[in-house]
Amino acid sequence: MSLFRVSVAACRFVVPKSRFLASQSVQARTYADGGMPLTFASPAETFFDKVDVKQVDVPSYSGNFGILPNHVPALAVIKPGVVTVFTNEGDAQRFFVSSGTITINEDSSVQVLAEAAVPVDRLDAQACREGLAKAQQAVTAAATDEARAEAQIQVEVHEALVKAVD
Repeated sequence: MSLFRVSVAACRFVVPKSRFLASQSVQARTYADGGMPLTFASPAETFFDKVDVKQVDVPSYSGNFGILPNHVPALAVIKPGVVTVFTNEGDAQRFFVSSGTITINEDSSVQVLAEAAVPVDRLDAQACREGLAKAQQAVTAAATDEARAEAQIQVEVHEALVKAVD
């Protein structure tokens, strides 16, 4: 049997099956209307304690992502950057987070546990820029690999701080 005939026979089998599949109804996911209780805290301060919110946007090492009610359960490591919380009243509150974890549970509850967090409006832009310059100098002045790695972390955090205030 020629290759052409095999291909035609395969198409006869596949085409009717694909028509059957195309005629089936497909469920589509829509935006969720349910509540999403958020707990957001650092060792120094609790920002939200099981407060229902609309959305949370988070910077993570696997990419930035937004969380809505009924989000698939997940666990992620937060990288230095801005966490934005959209309240049910429509306000957007921005917080700088140095690092931490985010947990999204099956019941739509979300926990953001930050190593350090501060509202962006409390940040001093000039101090952030000065900190970045000092961190960059520390990288070039580092005598050991360990000191260089610590200075690189400081540079990453201060770059995120400067980006947050700009």
